[in-house]
Amino acid sequence: MKRVHAFTDDALGELDGVGIAERIAAGEISSDEAVEAALARIDKVNPVLNAIAFDDRERARKRAVDNDFPHGAFAGVPSAIKNNTEYAGLPTRYGSAAVSDRPATANEAFTDQFLATGVNIVGATTLPAFGLTATTEFVDREPTRNPWDTDYSAGGSSGGSAALVAAGALPIAHANDGGGSIRIPAAACGLVGLKPTRGRTAPAKETKDAPIDLVSNGIVSRTVRDTARFIADAERIRPVGDLPPVGLVEGPGARRLKIALVTEPLTGQLLDRETHKAVTDIAELVETLGHRTEMVPLPVDRAYVRQFIDYWALLAFALDRTGKRLFDKGFDRKQLDGLTRGLSRHCLRHLYRMPSSIRGLRRATAAFRSLHDQFDVILSPTLGHTPPEIGYLDPGVDFDEAMDRLTRYVAFTPANNTAGTPAISLPLAQSTNGIPIGIQFAADLGDEKTLLELAFELEAARPFARIQDA
Repeated sequence: MKRVHAFTDDALGELDGVGIAERIAAGEISSDEAVEAALARIDKVNPVLNAIAFDDRERARKRAVDNDFPHGAFAGVPSAIKNNTEYAGLPTRYGSAAVSDRPATANEAFTDQFLATGVNIVGATTLPAFGLTATTEFVDREPTRNPWDTDYSAGGSSGGSAALVAAGALPIAHANDGGGSIRIPAAACGLVGLKPTRGRTAPAKETKDAPIDLVSNGIVSRTVRDTARFIADAERIRPVGDLPPVGLVEGPGARRLKIALVTEPLTGQLLDRETHKAVTDIAELVETLGHRTEMVPLPVDRAYVRQFIDYWALLAFALDRTGKRLFDKGFDRKQLDGLTRGLSRHCLRHLYRMPSSIRGLRRATAAFRSLHDQFDVILSPTLGHTPPEIGYLDPGVDFDEAMDRLTRYVAFTPANNTAGTPAISLPLAQSTNGIPIGIQFAADLGDEKTLLELAFELEAARPFARIQDA
């Protein structure tokens, strides 16, 4: 096992983002000390993890010295932004050599929302090409590695953010989720990963006008309270009138929940032994806490898998054929990786059925949400099997083989993206070789509060494994 972490006795210590913000506010450390500690940690682990797409340390240092931060929940706390989200002054390359390195001239909406929480962005984090797969691997450069064991995938598409947070280089980092891309790397790297309800946070620029907007912005963190504080602050900064307010959740709720236990993936395969044991163990744990669980199948036709792939392929087709308009004139489609080209070709071959696939996804949303007529929460594994070694999901392998492996792995997360419902991955289990196993809890539209209350309860009942203790 090749474990890598950066925890040490510096200004950040073993604190989460809330803890660091409190120390800065109390004058116990300065934001300058915090950012220097974070940069030293990044320099220690990034040569192995390959999680930084663009370094922006000099601007971060200047902000820290000037103490130039909004009065948000994370004022002065070092963080990073995923490199598919425009941040003025840095190139936004979406993990692909096809996109030019022209710096963004303005922030997109979520960037402003994230900055308003007070974070000090030290750089941009890696993602696979256009976030189209569940591992942060590339055809033209070294992969982003999992700090729990660098032979393993860090997940994707927010793999760079997850690797840095799990390794202790940063307390929190931006992530976004269009098919599981917050929850998958959170599961692989042993983190808390909440995909908010569609519209809870500012939408992603590239998908906000799509027929079904799959993408939600959020963060990955090591503690439930960091995620809860982020959601509360994001809501303060950008109130959403058509969703129930979440407010600041600070601990478990009193209400006992009725929970649907789902262990059969839509793909029809059986779970691997360790994932099955992990999810059934957590079902037993929630029962001991007074909640009720009942095993149910997802009320969604297996055609959903094909329909989601069709729609996912449509996104790849759009950037393949209209990249110069979507990005800039420097876009070079000859530099697209095999997975992106394969998805684009899939779309072209099956374009005739796209309207029916979109209708099918919308029907699946109604069926999926109908579970909440009977259940408060849906409990499942985050992933179809334990995180794989580097290379298993390599975007350069045969397209059909890559898609078969990908759909087996990403078997539980996409339904929440098409439905727009919130879901959280919690690091409640580990494999026999010490790799994290994420457990997912999902709720109905707007009900992040229930998920966060349950997450606080489970974090207390089964404290999350710490990489520095292993």
